[in-house]
Amino acid sequence: MRLRYIEDQTEAHDTPLLALAVVEGGDAANGYLKGGDPAIRRAVAAAMEMGDATGKTSDEVVLYGGEHGPVRVVLLGIGKADDLDAETLRRFAGRAVRVAERLKLESLAISLDGLDGVAAEAAAQAVAEGAGLAAWKFTELQADDEESPTVLVTSVDLVGGEAEASSAGAVAGAAIARAVNFCRSLQDRPGNVATPSHLAEEAARMGGSVGLEVTVFDEARMREEGMHALLSVTRGSEEEARFIIMEHRGGEEGDAPIVLVGKGLTFDSGGISIKPSQGMEEMKYDMSGGAAVIGAMQAIAELGVKANVVGLVPSSDNMPSGTATKPGDVISSLAGKTIEVINTDAEGRLILADALAWGARMKPAAMVDCATLTGSVIIALGHHAAAVMGNDDDLVHELREAGDASGERCWPLPLWSEYTKQLDSNYADLQNIGGRPGGSITAGAFLKEFAGDAPWAHLDIAGTAWGEGKLSYQRKGGTGFPTRLLVEWVRRRAG
Repeated sequence: MRLRYIEDQTEAHDTPLLALAVVEGGDAANGYLKGGDPAIRRAVAAAMEMGDATGKTSDEVVLYGGEHGPVRVVLLGIGKADDLDAETLRRFAGRAVRVAERLKLESLAISLDGLDGVAAEAAAQAVAEGAGLAAWKFTELQADDEESPTVLVTSVDLVGGEAEASSAGAVAGAAIARAVNFCRSLQDRPGNVATPSHLAEEAARMGGSVGLEVTVFDEARMREEGMHALLSVTRGSEEEARFIIMEHRGGEEGDAPIVLVGKGLTFDSGGISIKPSQGMEEMKYDMSGGAAVIGAMQAIAELGVKANVVGLVPSSDNMPSGTATKPGDVISSLAGKTIEVINTDAEGRLILADALAWGARMKPAAMVDCATLTGSVIIALGHHAAAVMGNDDDLVHELREAGDASGERCWPLPLWSEYTKQLDSNYADLQNIGGRPGGSITAGAFLKEFAGDAPWAHLDIAGTAWGEGKLSYQRKGGTGFPTRLLVEWVRRRAG
């Protein structure tokens, strides 16, 4: 999709559809279209004066234009000025794209005028993100319908605003939207397509296009390195595991890297502790953390972030067979700790254990992992936020702030020593589950044992990585969470 900022007057821009934001309680003229086509000016003024466009977030009024400028104008309410933030603007842009889809238009323009209260660059970035995310749709496995072809938006122009700041924001927002959509494509591909080898190939292809150095370990190399926890998960599968390393060298040589770790479990049957059949098809999304890290690394490279960043994705699937790891087995790990496997469906923490141990060896400035790790987090936080926990309070706070700014929120849970005691084992250094109480926290406590001395935090994204597409810029399926959060956090860290 083409997404660009054009230094043009809103009212003069030729477009099939122009989206205007209307603030609740704002001036009737609202600063829009002061010099535009008289027919459009009169229609906009009439819609607002008659109460059809009051600025409430449910408002949507389509008007038709005159002889020059936009052919149509849609007035979209964005609520009260005091409540205006970046997430409001993402949803505003997503709504604009949905209007264009209903009108079967392939292009539209979105005005950045009247968005006071959000800095110009941040506003343009948010609008670009919302539009880019809304326009994407996963269609690569469907045949074209010749009788009723789908019309998707392929071009969005941002106009108005402050030229220099808005242009910079639009460039960043477009790059972030591309990264999220890449993540969503990986998420939505089924397990017979998006295998560990496929993830590795896609990471390598992407890395080559944006200048990342990508290294992939096969199972022989993992065995040589001692990644036995990761290998224990793939024992029951015919698909070989992969360990993906992506490196962005944007900082000074010798600077400690920022490390991002994502769970790349391409299909989770539960293994010997097999899951119920209902809803098992959704377990193709168990690689969402890995997909988010791959997407985030793309945006970090495209945006030229001035920091050394390493992305790590341990990838396997989890299948039952005569060779699969069994409940009661004791396995070793890269960190040297032994693990009693109580439940083979708690496999994500096993592949992450070796990845975190690898990351800790890099002496990182900070390390963050993200994973669809536990159903318990949905009981705790629903589908509105990820859980965040870690061994560094400042890092947890940074992630919360980045989540608020990016629209991908997270909420802290404790990691007190009592939770780690729930992982005590009679036969190994620790067991891989700690019972039902505090399930999300004990999973985090397990991971903490492999992060070493690195400042580390964990994001449990099981409730946010995929959904029903309830937001205007989402669709049913993969959400790309937490790609935006990771990029925002890394950019803030880099200054």
